[in-house]
Amino acid sequence: MHKIFTRSFFMHSMFVLVFTTALSLSATAQQTTQTQIYPKVTGYFSLLHPIGSWDKNGFHDNFSNVYTLAFPFGINILKSDKFGISFEIAPSIRTEHNISKVSSVLFHPGAMFRFKHGFTLIGRAAFETSGRYGFTPILNQVIKKGKNASLYFSLPFPVRFGNNLPTSLSTGLQVGVSF
Repeated sequence: MHKIFTRSFFMHSMFVLVFTTALSLSATAQQTTQTQIYPKVTGYFSLLHPIGSWDKNGFHDNFSNVYTLAFPFGINILKSDKFGISFEIAPSIRTEHNISKVSSVLFHPGAMFRFKHGFTLIGRAAFETSGRYGFTPILNQVIKKGKNASLYFSLPFPVRFGNNLPTSLSTGLQVGVSF
């Protein structure tokens, strides 16, 4: 029952995100070339599906006994087409023993280093309400760029300390819409 619920919940969440993005991008399919004016404020929302984490006790996946799904959203302040800062909040829902609840909220400010072809490297500080803290390097790639919205994928690599737990390194897959 647990695995069916989590797969169903994940699939429905992904469908809503992809459907909303497709509508946004198809409505803005005609792009015009224009000069950007900076500073510029943009926003985004996304789904983050953790894959697993490593610590001194070994590898722990997100598919066996528990399932977690995060919903990062935030604001980017772009200083130029090369640099910006980002303020992100990411609540996480954890399902365990057929009970789901908000397990933590992550406050995630960071610096964005933007490159050609929609590639961005993001370095974030991390402060979780669960008591963990650390940093998160992120590789981000715009997949489909529209006039008013863009679809992107990210690979975060969270490193966490504190709360009397061993240091951990995690990874996941994130898909989102920026506007």
